[in-house]
Amino acid sequence: MRGVRLEAITWERLTDTLTERLLDLKPEDGGAWPRVAIDGAPAARPGQLAERIAEALRARGRSALVVATDGFLRPASLRYEYGHEDPDSYYDGWFDTGALWREVFGPLDPGGTGRILPDLWDPAADRATRSPYVTLPPGAVLLLHGPFLLGHWFPFDLSVHLRLSPGALRRGTDAADGWTLPAFTRYEAETDPAVAADVLVRADDPRRPAWSGSHGR
Repeated sequence: MRGVRLEAITWERLTDTLTERLLDLKPEDGGAWPRVAIDGAPAARPGQLAERIAEALRARGRSALVVATDGFLRPASLRYEYGHEDPDSYYDGWFDTGALWREVFGPLDPGGTGRILPDLWDPAADRATRSPYVTLPPGAVLLLHGPFLLGHWFPFDLSVHLRLSPGALRRGTDAADGWTLPAFTRYEAETDPAVAADVLVRADDPRRPAWSGSHGR
């Protein structure tokens, strides 16, 4: 994050600013559906920002769909192949990126149907969710949220990274999930999401975020 200048902002103003940006966003590949990443560890609550933006878009007459990567976890037999607390498995193998490509991004390619699956797997029941497909009208915005989104070459038209310092990440992570922390250290080292993202939000203090929307691609 060295060299990135951050400015204080409220969540409300951040939501409005990002929403206005998305209203003018055109898919880079010429498709009909802008695809947005809200990237962050669970402790950063990326789903909350995704839902705020979706609500603001709908209030402005723009369709939006929020999809969580937690709905695309692999079955327990695959997630826990190397034990229940293996950070490398969490980083590399918990999320079914192939299913995300097939069920979410593929249908939003140019000439695609716009018919996507909002979730695939219920990790609590460890079975398929059997959720119905959703057809997005042209111009609808996909908001995908979850961790490690910027390391898979997903075709995002805008990416937002919610950054937590190591201390804030540790404090915000449940003790039972402390074993996941090395995975986020690895993500920082291999992907450098603070630089890779189009928009960086520092979320160490949930009451006082700061942001930079002028770096990245």
